[in-house]
Amino acid sequence: MAELQIERARELARASLANLEANRRRIDDLNVYPVPDGDTGTNLTLTVRAVVEALEKSSAGGQAAVAKELSRAALMGARGNSGVIFSQIVRGFADVLAEHEEIDAAVLSQAFRSASDAAYRAVRRPVEGTMLTVVREMAEEGEKPDVLALPKTEFLRRVVARGEEAVARTPELLAVLKDAGVVDAGGAGLLEITRGLAASAAGEAVPEPVADQPTVGFDAIHLEESRYRYCTVFVVEGEGLDAEELERELEQLGDSLLVVGDASALKIHVHTDDPGAALGLGTRVGAIEGIEIANMQRQAAEREERLEASAAATLDLPTLETGVVVVAAGAGNRRLFESYGATRVIEGGQSMNPSTADIVAAIEATPATEVIVLPNNGNVILSAEQAIGLASKPARVVASRSQQAGLAAMARYVASISADENEAAMTAALADVATGEVVRASRTVELDGIDVRAGAWLGLVDEVAVAAGDDFDEVATAVVERVLGGYRELLTLLTGTEEPDLDVLLARVRSAHPLAEIETHAGGQPHYPLLVFAE
Repeated sequence: MAELQIERARELARASLANLEANRRRIDDLNVYPVPDGDTGTNLTLTVRAVVEALEKSSAGGQAAVAKELSRAALMGARGNSGVIFSQIVRGFADVLAEHEEIDAAVLSQAFRSASDAAYRAVRRPVEGTMLTVVREMAEEGEKPDVLALPKTEFLRRVVARGEEAVARTPELLAVLKDAGVVDAGGAGLLEITRGLAASAAGEAVPEPVADQPTVGFDAIHLEESRYRYCTVFVVEGEGLDAEELERELEQLGDSLLVVGDASALKIHVHTDDPGAALGLGTRVGAIEGIEIANMQRQAAEREERLEASAAATLDLPTLETGVVVVAAGAGNRRLFESYGATRVIEGGQSMNPSTADIVAAIEATPATEVIVLPNNGNVILSAEQAIGLASKPARVVASRSQQAGLAAMARYVASISADENEAAMTAALADVATGEVVRASRTVELDGIDVRAGAWLGLVDEVAVAAGDDFDEVATAVVERVLGGYRELLTLLTGTEEPDLDVLLARVRSAHPLAEIETHAGGQPHYPLLVFAE
């Protein structure tokens, strides 16, 4: 009876899925690259589950037919960056198995090499320290003469052992992993899939997950998010599909781009702010299906909350007298709020307001007797006020209307004093601070007596227009002069995703205000190239 028959393929796939599912949450928590959205374990699990479901329904017979089922199921079911790359690993592996009636160590060696080559071809800019490294090193192990001489069950054990070593070394190859103190999530997932496969091939039970896994450290919890919001995955089916042309067009919309498949079916993965545009490119050349759009910023926040709760439980952190929930936009601004002691930071702001439920959840998760909420946007104040009425613990809103005002308020926060005392200090800070912003005008209008042309720079101080024009430095200088206001001496500048050159502005301010203390930070906020405040 041929080795790769449908029932045997089902058994191997089920074992791989079972082992992966047992380790899914751990792999999600390891996920910091390419973005910390905490979904690698889940995406790989869903991809392998799609393979298992397809095989359960299949009536294919013989190696070639089963291999084709494997390849298509993995491609169509691939989820996320890791799932798409894994689908190509499956494809490369299956292409070799389809050509052989009997499977021995030599055939497996060829299959691992084909899988590695297919994975590297799928990625435009391969990065070492990822699942690519792990599959390559497993392929290299399988090509060693002493390993080739082993029975296939022993061959697979050696390959798994090399995979373990490769995963452990990933932080040496990728700085973001080393900084976060974790191994690569995709590589760890691929290892568990292979471990399950090897156990089934040897007639053994799927190994129990290691119960005492190292706790993910704090450095792995708060990480910079993707510059794009949506992980977008879909399939295009048609005739004569041109993968390279579609890839060139999609590359203009975002990053983490993968386009894999053949002329009849292509799987697309891209991180973008405009999923509709990506889907539009697909519908232009074929029929699309299997659409998956995930909000990576929400995923990252959920991962962070899960890890913070785990870390707090591990460290048995004390309950604070007063905790602070902050709404903020931009990774740099988030870090600033956390450096001042914010216990929970919710992603939000202009055009991306958090829901009342998001704020309630953050209040409930804050380990404090009472909680203060800083909404940091006029549009969020109402949701924050509704949230404190729904929360089970005492909470109050200090009505900060901007991130700059919120930072000024946070500078007065002391965790060990009462909410009454903190509220009084924060409210006093809001009364003293002057805030400003420099932004591109979206339309031509007369605003507060100033003629503003669409596309020109617009400067506002405390939400009132004070300057407009084509020269950024002129407009920014006018804003800074107004916020300093003659007696304020501490000036803070927060640059946005569109990061302006501040050299001229800083020179002017230092010349005009030699005693002023100036701080600059890469806030990373969208929409506002420059936010300023003075105290």
